[in-house]
Amino acid sequence: MSAAQQLPARARVVIIGGGVIGTSIAYHLAHEGVTDVVLVERDRLTSGTTWHAAGLMTCLGTTSETLTNVRLYSRDLFARLEAETGLSTGFRPVGLVEAVGDTDRLEEYRRVAAFQRRLGLEVDEIGTREMADLFPHADMDGLLAGFHVPGDGRVNPVDLTMSLARGARNLGVRIVEGVTVGDVVTRTDGALPRVTGVRTSVGDIECETVVNCAGMWARQLGERHGVVIPNQAAEHYYLITDTIPGLDPDGPVFEDPARYGYYREEGGGMMVGLFEPEAAAWSLDGIPEDFSFGTLPPDWERMAPALETAMSRVPVTLDAGVRTFFCGPESFTPDRLPAVGEAPGLQGYFVAAGLNSVGILSSGGLGRLVAQWISSGRPDVDVTGIDVARFMPHQLHRDYRRDRVTEVLGKTYAAHTPGIELLTGRGTFVSPVHDEMVAAGARLKDVSGWESADWYAGDGRTPSVTPSWGRRPWFERWGAEHRAVRESVGLIDMSFMATFRVTGADAGAVLERVSAGHVDGDVDRITYTQWLGPDGGIEADLTVTKRGEGDFLVVASDTAHGHTLAWLNRQIGEADVAVEDVTEATGQLNVQGPRSREVLAALTDADLSNEAFPFRSARTITLAGVELLCVRITYVGELGYELYLPREDAATVWRALREEGTAYGLVPVGLRALGSLRLEKAYRDYGHDIDNTDTVQMAGLGFAVDLDTEFVGREAVLAEREMPRHDKLVQVLLTDPEPLMFGAEVVWRNGVAVGDVRSASYGWTLGGAVGLAAVTGEGPVTKAWLDDGEWEVDVAGTRVPATVSIRPMYDPTSARVKA
Repeated sequence: MSAAQQLPARARVVIIGGGVIGTSIAYHLAHEGVTDVVLVERDRLTSGTTWHAAGLMTCLGTTSETLTNVRLYSRDLFARLEAETGLSTGFRPVGLVEAVGDTDRLEEYRRVAAFQRRLGLEVDEIGTREMADLFPHADMDGLLAGFHVPGDGRVNPVDLTMSLARGARNLGVRIVEGVTVGDVVTRTDGALPRVTGVRTSVGDIECETVVNCAGMWARQLGERHGVVIPNQAAEHYYLITDTIPGLDPDGPVFEDPARYGYYREEGGGMMVGLFEPEAAAWSLDGIPEDFSFGTLPPDWERMAPALETAMSRVPVTLDAGVRTFFCGPESFTPDRLPAVGEAPGLQGYFVAAGLNSVGILSSGGLGRLVAQWISSGRPDVDVTGIDVARFMPHQLHRDYRRDRVTEVLGKTYAAHTPGIELLTGRGTFVSPVHDEMVAAGARLKDVSGWESADWYAGDGRTPSVTPSWGRRPWFERWGAEHRAVRESVGLIDMSFMATFRVTGADAGAVLERVSAGHVDGDVDRITYTQWLGPDGGIEADLTVTKRGEGDFLVVASDTAHGHTLAWLNRQIGEADVAVEDVTEATGQLNVQGPRSREVLAALTDADLSNEAFPFRSARTITLAGVELLCVRITYVGELGYELYLPREDAATVWRALREEGTAYGLVPVGLRALGSLRLEKAYRDYGHDIDNTDTVQMAGLGFAVDLDTEFVGREAVLAEREMPRHDKLVQVLLTDPEPLMFGAEVVWRNGVAVGDVRSASYGWTLGGAVGLAAVTGEGPVTKAWLDDGEWEVDVAGTRVPATVSIRPMYDPTSARVKA
């Protein structure tokens, strides 16, 4: 039967791409009961990058709950799939030994191991003698310790893909090879277009949902419809030696990231895989459509130093001949996290791509996730870190992709010591007060493409940072900024915040229906609110300011920019609403602290008294000769104001605030202090502390809900009030002032692990490391349950006493905010 004869005229779902992730989604859709599925592959299954994958099935190495569970599920699936399909996956749980040769990496892996251990991963820290027993071929010189994961191992990528494909076919999925998708067909549907089909080399298929699983071709396919998938192919290398006598085929996978290598037996020889520190992009102008089962010419000169370093860890490889020296393409995203989910600007268009050389070990779990999302309409795990909506158009630019893929691939095996950051692709967006921040000694960091101040060295000074898990000299600058906001006043640039103007005759009605709080009330009023899914899961955490009838300002965090815009557009339908993204045209300056009112009053004739300008007020005022929107709101837990003004006027206002504010103790304040201030006050941050699986009740945000309004998710909120969940977001403070938390630390109650810290900082006012943690009880989490427990937090393997609280530990009544 020809490909054209195999192709149906219609299907509910069309999957584009027959690699391991495409077949996994097909398999899992079928198990979800969605069998009206067609998978189309331009050549043969596995012909892109799946066929040459190294086949590692290793779970260790992430502090993401979602990605840990994705890996654990994959490992379990690979072990049981043959019994269902009759085709082996080649999975062999030979174990993993992860070598550690420096103290920073040891600190990192102790934290990672504690986190993943709570989620069910069996992992133990072992000494060099035990490592040598498990993998006797390695030279242990210079190694401090290792981590052993006995359940990890290896899998055959081609066998796995074929087993998944058979499992999908057995349940009714149609898989057609030799068919190229030329385009996705769409139609206009309200504020957003919608998928209606695909156009292939042998005919059209009408469908409701398309899944782009095109691997390194995903970006090119997505760009045809404005879908941003900035994955970029790069060279990836491994070699296989000739036969080495005595090599155990059931020996463990061995990794030494400091030597850039991973090692395992292959056909009687040793595979030596590389993640070299100086990587190279491939085919920046697009992947050839006819590139199948292809290899790339190796760059011996560039690779020789890394290869020598890797092979020196396992000296037996130096004396063995080389059977295969392989170079092939793998694709990577700008943050080395997968691109998953429904495209923000096109309904019914899903993406599962950019798997960053961990596609095999992620394929089972990500396939389950995407299938469940498609079949139910909602993901059942936290997807805020991997949602394709996080990407921005500038990340598609050729130079950006070239520079960033070289850096992220080169840092695949680098330590993740706090203070290390990516340096390529910087400065896409420049704050309107960039020059003023630099003059004040700003230590700049990348914030969703914006250059923003992390902390300030002081006027005319040059900041410097040495990455470390401990305290560094610049901590004193951070502490001083924190105290300035608590005691006097700070000036914070937040022009990177996602800012949208929402207008039209139906704007108020749409925002009222989307928002869990009452937002279409009095003019000149700001409302902190959440947008919920039908199941009550939080989709956005933001503010809505009513400027006039049919005129609103919506402000969300930078990381939620794309998702927030897409969520709103999906709710508009045929309503008379226009959404304008004014982020780049708007400056946002925050003046925060107990003396903030005095500073502003010195520069304006507007009445800022508590009676005339109470908390949550919004007014157009003239400040330092500039007309701007002044909103009395805070994200630090003090009296404070947000100033929204035209970009071109921001520097004028900044300079005036600094000059006038000197008498009141005003100092520029960076995002490091913003983080410590907001965590002391237990203010939430979407995508960090709260996500799409959380509800307002669980997150402690019930106060922001107005049940007198009709909004999406209202029934779910009411149901949870009747039957509360057994988990809760709480504030955690270490009672010992010395240890530091960075997030993902495990929280213990009475000797039992009950949760983990989602985000953390040092609390300069509270006098210890502070964070927000999700904890789970046998019943609803109450104040009494918290008070009855003896609490500890695991910090790199050491349990530190802690206190926990549902209410904010700093100013729990918000008296300072409303002063």
